[in-house]
Amino acid sequence: MTRTHSPLLPLLFLSGALLALATHAQSPSPTVTTEVVARGLQNPWAVAFIGEGRMVVTERPGRMRVIGADGRLGEPLKNVPDVDAVGQGGLLDLVADRDFARNRTLHFCFSEPGLGGNSTALASARLSADNRSLDGVKVIFSQKPKFASRLHFGCRIAQADDGSLFLTLGDRFQRMADAQTLNNHHGKVVRVRPDGSAHPDNPFVGRSGALPEIWSLGHRNMQAATIGPDGRLWTVEHGPQGGDEVNVAAAGKNYGWPIITYGENYGGGKIGDGITSKAGLEQPLKYWVPSIAPSGMAFVTSERYGKDWKGSLLVGSLKFQYVARLVVEGDRVVREEKVLPDLAQRVRDVRESPNGFIYLLTDDRDGQLLRLKPRG
Repeated sequence: MTRTHSPLLPLLFLSGALLALATHAQSPSPTVTTEVVARGLQNPWAVAFIGEGRMVVTERPGRMRVIGADGRLGEPLKNVPDVDAVGQGGLLDLVADRDFARNRTLHFCFSEPGLGGNSTALASARLSADNRSLDGVKVIFSQKPKFASRLHFGCRIAQADDGSLFLTLGDRFQRMADAQTLNNHHGKVVRVRPDGSAHPDNPFVGRSGALPEIWSLGHRNMQAATIGPDGRLWTVEHGPQGGDEVNVAAAGKNYGWPIITYGENYGGGKIGDGITSKAGLEQPLKYWVPSIAPSGMAFVTSERYGKDWKGSLLVGSLKFQYVARLVVEGDRVVREEKVLPDLAQRVRDVRESPNGFIYLLTDDRDGQLLRLKPRG
């Protein structure tokens, strides 16, 4: 069962002040074009690769489907949990377990209805041998507290080498001050083991008044996360009106929201003291003003698109409907390039497949799965 609500997202998320770019994008890339792999997806949110050319895709209203190597959509999988598909909520991120070939395990997150409202939950399940259902579905983590909100669920998953799971959690919009306190999961990254227990190496384990799952704090609404080639957790989060950020989310670090930000209130005006830096609070590796509304990210680890692209970080833009290619040197973003500036579709997810091709999901009622093709 899926709860659906008809109102659209607040128009405030479509507005943006015409401010100068924090890092100017270079001229568009002629390197790639796109080909449609599958179409007819309703607001798809995430894609995961499961071998033999097959993929699994989530649709925000609450469906999960297998896509065949030929691009054919399977019927919705059975046993997907009830989701609260309200506002930005629904069935959201999805990753295949690192050992999927052996255990057929999928990890996914969604807006979970419950007493007090809703919150982001993380679940694990086995994909049946016939690719028609989820078996042994288990919710292993639920964000606390639940709160009645349509906004800021976060909900990106990244799996570390040891099998533990990082999950990004939004501040729920009205509860943004919670991002600075450790007695809740709002505006945090959490790290749990596959059974849902707090990872024993988490920075706040054993601290009085702190939830043990917390990895980092001071976040707003992270809609992209990946383990980089350097083994670290990279995240991208939405700023308010300006101030989208790229961060490396490190253990115990505070990323400042809402004390520091490069954005401002919707409609204008300072947030808090209107400051962009403060001792003890982390600075982003890169930020955007105006906001691009980032969602989905992937490092390019192959040479499918040439040597210049290898090592680049790709970030999707919902608002401006392109892909940003960030050239990264250590902890610095040294250059940005707009890829597919004429795409004219909201980019929701960006993933690199096991064979090195980049795939995009477009956020629409008739959404598409696209593959980037090298030109020439």
